[in-house]
Amino acid sequence: MTVAAVTQALPGLAWTTDPALVRQKSRDFFWYSPVLKRQLNKVTGEALVAPRDEAELRAVLAAAHAHDVPVTVRGAGTGNYGQAMPLRGGIVLEMTGFNRVVWTKPGVVRAEAGIKLMDLDAHLKREIGGELRFHPSTKRTATLGGFIAGGSSGIGSTTWGILREPGNILGLKVLTMEAEPRALELRGPDINKANHAYGTNGVITELEMPVAPAWDWVDVVVAFPTLMGAARFADSFTRMDGVAKKLACVVPAPLPQLHFKTWGRKVPPGHSVACLMVAPPFLDLLPSLIASHGGAEILREPSEAAEVPLYEHSWNHTTLQVLKTDKGITYLQTLFPAPNHLELIAKLEKTFGEEVLLHLEFVRFGGTVCAFGLQIVRFTTEERLAEIIRLHEEAGAPIFNPHTFTLEDGGMKRVDQDQLDFKRLTDPKGLLNPGKMAAWDDPAWKPGTSQSIHLYETDYDAPAEVLE
Repeated sequence: MTVAAVTQALPGLAWTTDPALVRQKSRDFFWYSPVLKRQLNKVTGEALVAPRDEAELRAVLAAAHAHDVPVTVRGAGTGNYGQAMPLRGGIVLEMTGFNRVVWTKPGVVRAEAGIKLMDLDAHLKREIGGELRFHPSTKRTATLGGFIAGGSSGIGSTTWGILREPGNILGLKVLTMEAEPRALELRGPDINKANHAYGTNGVITELEMPVAPAWDWVDVVVAFPTLMGAARFADSFTRMDGVAKKLACVVPAPLPQLHFKTWGRKVPPGHSVACLMVAPPFLDLLPSLIASHGGAEILREPSEAAEVPLYEHSWNHTTLQVLKTDKGITYLQTLFPAPNHLELIAKLEKTFGEEVLLHLEFVRFGGTVCAFGLQIVRFTTEERLAEIIRLHEEAGAPIFNPHTFTLEDGGMKRVDQDQLDFKRLTDPKGLLNPGKMAAWDDPAWKPGTSQSIHLYETDYDAPAEVLE
């Protein structure tokens, strides 16, 4: 294996081999997790390439295949559990040059994988008065392909569910990692072979996505004396099917007061908040619902006029806002399944108290309303963190573990035979993002045992702004 052989074979491409720059592009927000920070802090690729079109991309994949060089695909690097980190070195493939809108029609768009979600939504609103159904809290920087390959849900999931719900992705195109790379179009159930697969079984180059009507969204924050008051309100709000909505987030006290600089001072001491995004015609329905749950509206402003939009206080941006001023925390990703999600939330609030603060996102999942938790955890030891995870799962709240870098440990629970067969078809040498699909690396894999693989590391001492 020699990366130099690939760079020398393709001198006309946009290569970067400077160790500091390559290392910077080899990282994501893995440091949210103290476990991953310990394990992955020195991981780096050996070279970075930014292909400008499909011909250049095919050339990179063919040359890397010929020389047995790993290739790890990267969008904007906004993931948070090492999805796009090159565990075994090799080439980091930056896809941000693939940023065109291929075509737009009423209700659907096809675009290249490297386009920023913010730019794509701006195009859709301008051309057809539409927007993507949902997006991550990193909308301002994330790419479309990165979201599909590494994400699962986000702002808009109150209405549309998660990416794996049928209809939320209409088609995608991948290039294979073979001697002569092929383009494959996946549609229908086949989409899930590459959706949320971390780029392990094909390089996504284009995506076809459904488009929702665009609204001039309004941010609304409602304060409640208790977490459960805010949770019951958010649950009721999410069930209002006739209301155009995009966010129903609950942040427990004292997080808003301590960490939300733009409006946290407006939250009364000890109060938790529900953060909503609502379309303007439906705002008149809120006061009676708020009153019936004992809340008080403390903020209302257009999302586009906000200094920091409300969606950047939700999902994993909540974690980021807290980490800015408190390095002693980490987080979990949890499902509170219907129909008893509210009872389970109340039980776990009593179990953990201030050690685990229950930040919640109310969504539609599998056709019904439930809650995802992105709990803020006071970190002490890795052993205690593992115990907290175990206690959640024993209580009936499955954890999508953000302290691991494999597909299976991180939430999929298992890679099925169809996905393995598809990887054999698209990546027969196992060179795409190696180390992330445990079932490929070790047929005897069991949950929790995936983290012992060899990592490609350097002792390069990067500046603090590169590390975090």
